[in-house]
Amino acid sequence: MPVLRFYRKEAEVGRSLQRIAVLYPGVSIETELCYNVELNESLSADEKNVLCWLFSPSQHGGVSEEPSLKAGDGERLVEIGPRLNFSTAWSTNAVSICQSAGLSQVTRVELSHRHLIKHNGEQNGSRSEQDVEKLIDCLYDSMTECVYQHPISSFTVDMRPQEVFEVDILGKGRAALEMANDDLGLAFDSWDLDYYTSLFQRVKRNPTSVECFDLAQSNSEHSRHWFFRGRMVIDGQEQKDTLFSLIMGTQSHSNQNNVIKFCDNSSGIMGVELDFMYPSDAGEASAYETRRSTRHVIFTAETHNFPTGVAPFSGATTGTGGRIRDVQSAGKGGHVIAGTAGYCFGNLHIPGFALPWEEEGWEYPTSFAPPLQVAIEASDGASDYGNKFGEPVLAGFARSFGMRLVNGERREWIKPIMFSGGLGSIEDPHVRKEEAEPDMEVVKIGGPVYRIGVGGGAASSVQVQGDNSSARDLDAVQRGDAEMEQKMNRALRACLERAAGNPICSIHDQGAGGNGNVLKELSEPAGAVIYTSKFKTGDPTLSVLELWGAEYQESNALLLRPADRNFLERVCRREKCPVDFVGKITGDGKIVLVDDLRNHGDTSNGRHPVDLDLEWVLGKMPQKEFVMERLPPSLQSLSLPSSLSVLSALERVLRLPSVASKRYLTNKVDRSVTGLVAQQQCVGPLHTPLADVAVVALSPFGLQGAATAIGEQPIKGLVSPAAGARMAVGEALTNLVFARVTALKDVKCSGNWMWAAKLPGEGASLWDACQAMCQVMGQLGVAVDGGKDSLSMAARVSGETVKAPGSLVISVYAVCPDITATVTPDLEDPDGQGVLLYVPVSPGKHRLGGSALAQCFGQLGESSPDLEHPDKLSACFNTTQALLQDGVLSAGHDVSDGGLISCLLEMAIAGNRGIEVDLLSQGAGVLEMLFAEELGLVLEVAERNVARVRQSYTDAGLLCPIIGRTCGFGPESMVRVRVDGQEVLSEPLPTLRALWESTSFQLERLQANPLCVQQEEEGLARRTQPYFKLTFDPATTPKIENLSTGKPRVAVVREEGSNGDREMSVSLLMAGFEVWDVTMQDLCSGATTLDPFKAVVFVGGFSYADVLGSAKGWAATVRYNQRARDEFERFRRRDDTLSLGVCNGCQLLALLGWVGTGASAESDVTLTHNKSGRFESRFVSVGILASPAIMLRGMEGSALGVWVAHGEGLMQFRSDEAKKGVIDGSLAPLRYVDDSGHPTEEYPLNPNGSPEGVAGVCSVDGRHLAMMPHPERATLGWQWAWVPGPLRSSMTPSPWLSMFKNAAAWCQTSQ
Repeated sequence: MPVLRFYRKEAEVGRSLQRIAVLYPGVSIETELCYNVELNESLSADEKNVLCWLFSPSQHGGVSEEPSLKAGDGERLVEIGPRLNFSTAWSTNAVSICQSAGLSQVTRVELSHRHLIKHNGEQNGSRSEQDVEKLIDCLYDSMTECVYQHPISSFTVDMRPQEVFEVDILGKGRAALEMANDDLGLAFDSWDLDYYTSLFQRVKRNPTSVECFDLAQSNSEHSRHWFFRGRMVIDGQEQKDTLFSLIMGTQSHSNQNNVIKFCDNSSGIMGVELDFMYPSDAGEASAYETRRSTRHVIFTAETHNFPTGVAPFSGATTGTGGRIRDVQSAGKGGHVIAGTAGYCFGNLHIPGFALPWEEEGWEYPTSFAPPLQVAIEASDGASDYGNKFGEPVLAGFARSFGMRLVNGERREWIKPIMFSGGLGSIEDPHVRKEEAEPDMEVVKIGGPVYRIGVGGGAASSVQVQGDNSSARDLDAVQRGDAEMEQKMNRALRACLERAAGNPICSIHDQGAGGNGNVLKELSEPAGAVIYTSKFKTGDPTLSVLELWGAEYQESNALLLRPADRNFLERVCRREKCPVDFVGKITGDGKIVLVDDLRNHGDTSNGRHPVDLDLEWVLGKMPQKEFVMERLPPSLQSLSLPSSLSVLSALERVLRLPSVASKRYLTNKVDRSVTGLVAQQQCVGPLHTPLADVAVVALSPFGLQGAATAIGEQPIKGLVSPAAGARMAVGEALTNLVFARVTALKDVKCSGNWMWAAKLPGEGASLWDACQAMCQVMGQLGVAVDGGKDSLSMAARVSGETVKAPGSLVISVYAVCPDITATVTPDLEDPDGQGVLLYVPVSPGKHRLGGSALAQCFGQLGESSPDLEHPDKLSACFNTTQALLQDGVLSAGHDVSDGGLISCLLEMAIAGNRGIEVDLLSQGAGVLEMLFAEELGLVLEVAERNVARVRQSYTDAGLLCPIIGRTCGFGPESMVRVRVDGQEVLSEPLPTLRALWESTSFQLERLQANPLCVQQEEEGLARRTQPYFKLTFDPATTPKIENLSTGKPRVAVVREEGSNGDREMSVSLLMAGFEVWDVTMQDLCSGATTLDPFKAVVFVGGFSYADVLGSAKGWAATVRYNQRARDEFERFRRRDDTLSLGVCNGCQLLALLGWVGTGASAESDVTLTHNKSGRFESRFVSVGILASPAIMLRGMEGSALGVWVAHGEGLMQFRSDEAKKGVIDGSLAPLRYVDDSGHPTEEYPLNPNGSPEGVAGVCSVDGRHLAMMPHPERATLGWQWAWVPGPLRSSMTPSPWLSMFKNAAAWCQTSQ
């Protein structure tokens, strides 16, 4: 099919190009975009104009069919775009926009970048060419992109599908399987080869190539967890337990509150009964209603290490997507709430920012992304996926390590860790999956089949990464499409919320092994017949093996009774989610794949590609035996410079990524979407990322919820694997303790193991760590209920095997009886008399082994902190919980990486307050006293409560000395520390904060506009707190009267990719509206009209993933779909209606011209990329000015805290005259304000750089309001990230609810 090409200059310099400008200052790059459009028939002139409008940036000129860049002498022109063997997620969304705009001829659109590379000044010829080649390598991800040697004229790839063949085991025995093992990259070990040779000889038939591939994926280490279920022989002695039985044994010491454990995609604990909001008919536009139901809390966690190491962005997106599907697929379907994320990578080697413990000259393999790229792009990928799907990320960790140990061994995260965890909920009737029964429909829901992730399960099971072929590594990496996953989530949620009951009988997520694995799991033990012709494919060249084994993303499998097929099809049409009915349950115990596609429906001849007894594949198989030996660690005592001062030590420790600020991670990830977030990472007046625990509500109509926290201590594990495991448990609990939970013994954990377990000494270390973890959990009364393992954590570097530190990540979770009873680290100085208390869990111990201080001097040490007395940790936890309930703690933080001094500094930094600390060494050295990472808590308490709090801990058998006071607020504050009366530190708080923030800001400069980063860095040094002001009483806003006429009706309109509709609907419901869920599909199809509605709200999110610009696809639907255009024009012309557009909805109203002066046919304002160049998640202060805006009446003069979460929020006016008309006409009622209350353009107080701080624009008559901030995520007091003391009494309800009540009151009275 023909390909048209449209070109336009790149208006803005992207992040990768800015990064390259730093790395290659002698080179400049100009860029233009090329839209490659595949058509199945030609376009008319009008249709081509529509296409040009879609590709043209607002207010920045149009597109051309001829390129503008040409290479001159000494210049290089290179075009880079996606690999052509499958459509990108970008293309999927672009095609969807074209279809909505009536361009049905468009079948694929791919975006390529043409870069003209020029040298600045004189350059050495050969050196210059080398630099250009390296630079070009930096411009693209070789796993998903390539250099185009010529402009694209066709997307057709010359590739013939591999035919299915037999593996002749009956004729050639094991040798035949060995050949298939090599040819297909199956990663069978010797045991596997013997077992499967014997199996097929026993059943007297040869397997097909597809069956061999199936068995390799389904029974890989990745899928079967052979090691954790295997027989262990350590130092010649067989262990009576397996690792798995040890872990399951923790359950016997804990409260039996699990509703799901060790048997599903997620684990779950007993929840609570609450009111929830449901659509009255989930299959069509309908009003929301509240119903009471019991929802349990579910949690899952997994890692995506191998794909992230090879392609950091893509690997992290699909890791996040896979974990979200685990939540979706619990029981008969779960609700996604929030995520966590963690990253471990090697030494960063940030250009121009030397970290003295990072040794220069070390080699890194070309098959893996370097650590710096992983640190930035993996977090970009996970953040981007969550942002677009609509799942907030609320907690996490980041750790960097690379060291040559005493024995000469190099340990480093060459193969990184990308960890993803997730909280969700599940309704009580949906906890248990139903058994497969004959005639049930086998259904695939989600994206089409692509040749991606082929063999991922086997590839990630290779013992040492680098031993596989790079071509196979490429095949095994997946692509993520958050938009598709969100459409699938909406379709699944409609099933869960159906008033007549959930039609899903069973559901499984597609992961390792692709269709082959998930459809066997789903149909076990009954069996199923599956037909290749029934699958939607995104690639016509797919082989049967690829269709069966590819791990393409955004796909789940479910069982459905035939009577419910129509409902699911109707829901999927409404949500524009693909669904395939691919087979039936048979009841014969076999899994059969019929290739009716290639046999043209004739299935009578020959063998089926797959025809396996499920018992052969999924049945009980013999244990594998693992023989291991302990290798004694080579340790030596820590040797620090004799003259090392506390400040000099801090100059290193505060820059270590595990201790330093994580602002570079939290700024770019949505932490407010869903409106269920009660505690995210950032705390205090300056929104500092230091929270210990994440807390969510289960429903906006109650205060019950769930909490989760993380513990991981892999560097201590290098000193002692057992101590590292115990400390991980301890850290998780000392983080969780600051949220109120039902009971310590109700706490459950996911345990995730990342280890090079099959290499010498490592398996025994993992065993010791697991045994220690289980023992300490038994003593504490907490238990593991799920987890995953990744046991190939090593990489080959020039013949050397570089192992990652063995890592255990403990994710604890529990039910919260009160989500508002959470304490954060930011000091508050209550009554001006804040007292600091220290509660050590291991009093008298000050061990530095495995500490941040040791790492910063290139050492491990020989004695690690440990948890010798779990009873003290239990007592500490329970006592702190009781004090939380009584509300007597004003701040609290755990002692962890960086030791007691870092804990104290973080509390001071978080609260923007000074401290005076007096410590008694009791024989310990100053550095040991301050930098040892022994478990403990630091608390801030008002003077009046000190005696009571100390007595509580004393009664529990714990020490609780007073160690200091809070003093001073703002940039003049000082940090003073004395040990035994001698001053060891006296520094201004901004100086220490700058040290702590420095590594983060260096990473920020590589992922955001450096000028913005500099503004934020400089601003922190002089800021005290944001400006908040309340000029009205939220409790006395207009009341809706005359209810006999019924509540006013509002349509909450969403488009494909919208994700802010539920929290918006809750806010409108609370304000007194009758709230309806309406999709653009409802309006375009004519199923729904806007005539009955008084108000329309366009919600936030990423319509069509914003691939052609913010809300461009949504606007195209309104503009070019006749039915939708008529509906909206008729609604707008009525004088008894109003509208609100928030975030993506704001971008839409601006494009449609509904707001502003209306003086021109063109809109006054459009929204483009934030000045920072990336997505911004912030809690900012917005001032409300006098204006015609109906929804803001009575709120003028106030400045309120509110969430922003957007990538394209920069208001650009059509002209200076248009800007003057809007500003002078009081049509910009919402402004980002500085700490003095004045409209500002300073970043990040103004998160996008909009002129004069404009955050919202209204129409001349005030009926239409468009705003980028999210008031619907701040209508309840607990949704605010921080509230100054004087305002806290006015937060029930939050002042933002008045805005929605104003709307309801106006709609009620306007006729």
